[in-house]
Amino acid sequence: MAVSFSNFCCLRRLLISSTSCSRAYLSGFKSNLSLDKLYPTSRLDITTIPKAPESKDGKFSGYIPMDRIQVNYVRSGGPGGQNVNCVSTKTEVRFHLASADWIPEPIRVKLAERVKNQISKEGYFIVKSERTRSQQLNLADTLDKLRNLIHSVAQSLVVPEVSEETLERQRRLRERAARERLKEKRAHSMTKQGRQSPTLDS
Repeated sequence: MAVSFSNFCCLRRLLISSTSCSRAYLSGFKSNLSLDKLYPTSRLDITTIPKAPESKDGKFSGYIPMDRIQVNYVRSGGPGGQNVNCVSTKTEVRFHLASADWIPEPIRVKLAERVKNQISKEGYFIVKSERTRSQQLNLADTLDKLRNLIHSVAQSLVVPEVSEETLERQRRLRERAARERLKEKRAHSMTKQGRQSPTLDS
């Protein structure tokens, strides 16, 4: 196949440019807009697994370790067509509550009291979800349910701080209620005395 002179020149320029680019790559050339220059303090290794957050000071961090729970998929109930009979999308997350050290102990004890009727004989707590027809979405919904439940239990353990003004207001209200109660008792006593029949002196 005959190649024209103009096409030959274009191919030659492409070959030279590709060769120069490969030489620049092999020589370790880095642009001024490279990531390590734009973000010098960032870790650019995307293969590094981030460390799981820890629960400190008796507070739940919100992190649920997937290697400490059991995830099962079963057939969903209710309407949904033939897909319900073919795909197991209902999600069940279970874990042994007494040995779940990723939950702070005070929260774990309070959680066991709240869900004592939902714990199996073996001590497993089960959370279920069949909200959607997707395993991934149901798993996310199940984890959200568990996370919100643990957070609500943790909130119930927090004792609100009461200011001195609030304490003084409560003390005045109690004193006022006590005075009102004594006043009502005194009025009731006077009413009873007025109902008594007069006695005749002998």
